[in-house]
Amino acid sequence: MAAKDSLSKAGEAARAAQSSRYIQRLLEDEELRSNLLSAYAAARSAYGRMSNGKPATQALFQDRKLQRELTEAANALRQASSSLREPAKPARRRSGIGRSLALLGIGSLLAVAFSESLRTKVLDMLFGAEEEFDYSTTTAPETPAPAGVAGS
Repeated sequence: MAAKDSLSKAGEAARAAQSSRYIQRLLEDEELRSNLLSAYAAARSAYGRMSNGKPATQALFQDRKLQRELTEAANALRQASSSLREPAKPARRRSGIGRSLALLGIGSLLAVAFSESLRTKVLDMLFGAEEEFDYSTTTAPETPAPAGVAGS
C-alpha cells in the first residue's frame, strides 16, 4: 500500500512540475540553465574555500579569490532570477498595416515633392483650379502732348 501511495504522490508531483511555468522555463531556456550552473559551481567553490579551517570572518575579509567567487555566484543568481521574472517574449511580426500605411504616406509625399504635374493636380483638387486673369483696362491711355507746344 505504501508503494501505491508514494507512486501516486510521485505522479502528482510530476503533473505539478509539468504545469509549473518555472519548470517549463528551466527546460526551455539554455541561458537560464547556464546561469544556474555557473552560480552553483561558484558557490560550491566558495564554500570549499571557506571551510578550509580558517575562521569564516578571516576568510571573507582576506581571501580575494573567495570574494571573487561569491561575487560571481551572486551575479549568476541575479541574472537567473531576472530571466525567470521576465516572461518569454514571443517573436514580433515585422509586417503590419501600420507599417504599410507609413510607407504609403512617405511614398506619396515624395511623389508630390518631386513631380510638378502631380503637385499641381493635388493643389487643384484641394484649392480649386487656378484662374488665369487677363487684365484689360477700360480707360483710354493718356495721349502725350505734342512736342513743340509748351504748357502755359
